[in-house]
Amino acid sequence: MPRATDRCIDDSIFLFDDLPEELYYFAYGANMNPRQIQQRCSTAKVVTVARLPCYRIDFFGHSKIWDGALATVVRDPEQEAWGVVYELSTTDLERLDAWQDVRMDGTGPYFHYPVRVTGGDGRTYTALLYEKSILGEPRKPSKPYLDFIVAGAATHQLPAGYIELLQHMAARPASYPVPKPRMYNPESLLAWDCSSCAE
Repeated sequence: MPRATDRCIDDSIFLFDDLPEELYYFAYGANMNPRQIQQRCSTAKVVTVARLPCYRIDFFGHSKIWDGALATVVRDPEQEAWGVVYELSTTDLERLDAWQDVRMDGTGPYFHYPVRVTGGDGRTYTALLYEKSILGEPRKPSKPYLDFIVAGAATHQLPAGYIELLQHMAARPASYPVPKPRMYNPESLLAWDCSSCAE
């Protein structure tokens, strides 16, 4: 099992005063899969594979779309998570926010979290990731969802040991065909003008 070699330091967590000129997003779950990221923000550019020390991937909650728990990263000084760094436009970020159901009041299932990751090129990147806002007890993802994440990891050639770790994580069969289509496209909310809504 991979172990973080970096010392976990408090100043590895920080806030953006403003969005930086180059907006990087660290994907560690289903958004590593080209099928999903291209659907959600087709102009996202792959920058590098990267490592997030002092965190591990785990699964919580329940998604009707995948019939199982969804991925997030949780703090763990003995572990590390791997993923893909994408360069996004602000429009890309807005689209991803809609798909992840990020809300300004913090009530959505995911929120932005700024981290520093080390790329395969040796460079340190300041990036945003999506972290689940409510955890509870860990739960099993559906096998199709886990396989989808593994396929993304393999496509980007994450370290073989990490891919093997993902492959051996506990999962359960989905009880219906997944992914289940959403009733609406979350991006449609971006164009909704609520200036006439009742207060």
